[in-house]
Amino acid sequence: MNKDLLSLEDLAGKTGAGPDRIADWMKAGLLKPDGFTDGKAPLFAAGIEERVARLQKLSDLGYGTEEIQKIIKKVGLPHDGKGGKKEAGKGRFLTVGNLAERSGVSPRTIKHWEDKGIIEPDMRTEGGFRLYSESYVVLCQLIRDLQLFGYTLEEIKAISDDVRTLLAIEAAPGSFPAADVEKRLTVLLEAIQALLAKMKLLEEGVERWKDLLKKKKKDILALQAKNRKRAAPAKDKKHA
Repeated sequence: MNKDLLSLEDLAGKTGAGPDRIADWMKAGLLKPDGFTDGKAPLFAAGIEERVARLQKLSDLGYGTEEIQKIIKKVGLPHDGKGGKKEAGKGRFLTVGNLAERSGVSPRTIKHWEDKGIIEPDMRTEGGFRLYSESYVVLCQLIRDLQLFGYTLEEIKAISDDVRTLLAIEAAPGSFPAADVEKRLTVLLEAIQALLAKMKLLEEGVERWKDLLKKKKKDILALQAKNRKRAAPAKDKKHA
């Protein structure tokens, strides 16, 4: 799910809290970024404005950062009694550059997979930064593996869609008709069996190549040794 993100400056502009004050709250652990840009600038998920407003209210009442820390530790962050959504769990997110470096896939390839609908960012900043959760590191490696297995991007897209379907069924099985669930699960089992069969062929092929390469490496080393021995007398004769 995409979420709008705010830079520190965006957050300061929306809440009226100065960037320095927000940075101070971050340093004290009162605010935690949801992600970072390649330049390690903090990014915040939309909805954090309410927390900033509560911190600002305490600050306006004359409480310093250390006093606010003590208040939160003792009674929690006071609110206006109007309720509100529970704050989302915080986690570090990766930019395209971070993801490319961690997964061993180029940024251009990641962008191409996005265009094909195989992957999509977890978050997108107002400035256009695309952010991904840590799970995308493994996902990108798995997609790369499927390409090595000989799968086309269209086939990988179908697998990606199947995985999303499975996750949706696991999350809320009762939201799908029983017959539809049975049909989709059957398709998924067939896809898994097909992939396992292809992997078996690949494993057999890899073993054949490993045996062949080991043998040929020995043959080449033997030929190289003979060739060097043959060349040695010629060099000795030239220097004589």
